[in-house]
Amino acid sequence: MFTKESELVIHKIVLDEHGGANGTRDNNGLESAIGRPFQTFDAIGLYATCFEKAAAIGESIIINHPFIDGNKRTRYVLMEYVLRINNYKIISSDEGLYQFVIQISTGHLKFDEIVDWLKANSAEI
Repeated sequence: MFTKESELVIHKIVLDEHGGANGTRDNNGLESAIGRPFQTFDAIGLYATCFEKAAAIGESIIINHPFIDGNKRTRYVLMEYVLRINNYKIISSDEGLYQFVIQISTGHLKFDEIVDWLKANSAEI
């Protein structure tokens, strides 16, 4: 779904719109993050739902911190993208979304909790 090149374009767009220093800090961390949602074991996907895929990439971007700047913003855009291509969108107040992003960034929400939040705060489009 994602390539390193497409992720770098998304990151640049985020920075152009909201500011920040462009560039990667950890190329291997970036490749790991964008590959995680599509990992398989014995030809079976480890992340079956779009909510799990979105949570996997979101958590990985924060843990791996691959960019010099804009990790949280880029992570949100990628999570939203994964949901939208699966006909979902996040429906949350700005404050609720802000708290969600901060809780992930500070390690207060783990993978299963991120999945649960996305399910509870998304709607079909």
